[in-house]
Amino acid sequence: NYHWVHIPVGYLYCIGNPRTDWMMKTAPEAGLNGRSLVYPRGKVLGGCTSVNGMIYMRGQAADYDGWRQMGNVGWGWDDVLPYFLKSEDHHGGKTRLHGSGGEWKVARQRLSWPILNTVQDAAKEFGIMPREDFNDGDNEGSGFFEVNQSKGIRWNTAKAFLRPALRRPNLRLVAKAHVEKPDRLASLGIDLVHASPDVGENLQDHLQIRTVYKVSSALTLNTLANSLSGKARIALQYAFARSGPMSMAPSQFGMFSKSDPSMATPDLEYHVQPLSTDRLGDPLHPFPAITMSVCNLRPDSVGSVHATTPELAVQPEIRLNYLSTVRDREIALSSVRQARMIMTAKALADFHPEEILPGPAHQSDDDLLHQIGSIATTIFHPVGTCRMGVDDRAVVSPDLCVTGVEGLRVIDASIMPRIVSGNTASPVVMIAEKAADMIRAAA
Repeated sequence: NYHWVHIPVGYLYCIGNPRTDWMMKTAPEAGLNGRSLVYPRGKVLGGCTSVNGMIYMRGQAADYDGWRQMGNVGWGWDDVLPYFLKSEDHHGGKTRLHGSGGEWKVARQRLSWPILNTVQDAAKEFGIMPREDFNDGDNEGSGFFEVNQSKGIRWNTAKAFLRPALRRPNLRLVAKAHVEKPDRLASLGIDLVHASPDVGENLQDHLQIRTVYKVSSALTLNTLANSLSGKARIALQYAFARSGPMSMAPSQFGMFSKSDPSMATPDLEYHVQPLSTDRLGDPLHPFPAITMSVCNLRPDSVGSVHATTPELAVQPEIRLNYLSTVRDREIALSSVRQARMIMTAKALADFHPEEILPGPAHQSDDDLLHQIGSIATTIFHPVGTCRMGVDDRAVVSPDLCVTGVEGLRVIDASIMPRIVSGNTASPVVMIAEKAADMIRAAA
């Protein structure tokens, strides 16, 4: 019943709030200059779909075809697309690529910022072309994100799937079960049911690097929210029309591009916002600005998550190992330089962009990489710690059954063998839809 769960901008008040966030932190990260990151996880019905950025994104067809090529039969793009459509209720209605009438609502955003249209024009100057649909299997280009909302209100999985099932007689929750490596369980005094050595390994995430540019003569959220009249306007827009900044996702505009033109598919995702802060959670800057946050969609760096005590109330040890490979560091440098290049476009000249982060003084590889380590943070997409596969060390099989354990399945982002090239919430909904058919077929 917490009102900020339902108001889209409420993520600002849910993340870092012990009422709605498990308040986890990572171990210190060498690639981030020894920093430990705040690592939000939804502590509320609907999980992270109650506190996330609401972006509806499937990833690329090549992601799922890659899963199938690993031996996961039934998980290619053509196999999973029907399950994306099955739960979808798309604002544009039913088409070959979108569903209608499902539980998972997909809407257009209910506000616009002219400066973001100008950024789209700027990207076009460098070959990043506009596209209408990021979810047709090829997300290369620029466009405006669709969101999981209904009439300006957050639409989470609790509303979509749990609430309609509350009166079902077979709805049962079993708590206090550990899925963990055998040596960890033994050291914590927890009885072992089955040994699966790769449980908790293969942790992958998208690391965002926030580049910030001061712009002149542009309307941004910084401008509105730092004045009493602007705050009043924001409140009235939402109260009477469920629109305006209180209805907005953290990012309205996005781009998918390649760090190297020779790549087959985009490996960079930009989340562009008409606002800026020094760090996530800090106050908005007093000047008009935009944030162009960029992440490597297919990082090589992998980490782990493991229990440190039998008590579930104690958070696990989370190690991401961000930027631990040469390739990931090279892509981080390339992505920031690509953002800088876009901001030099003629389309933006009248706004006189001035780099605030990472800062124009950071130019050499070593200097820029160190600064990236100081400002980069998670974009909240952890996956992979119960990896699906057909090899001896895979935690679950392609039917999502835990290998060696009868009657137990894992159905969440942890089964992804490789992280998808985009936001992760809706792929998890697809995984659950597909798992439901598997369970029925096995009954």
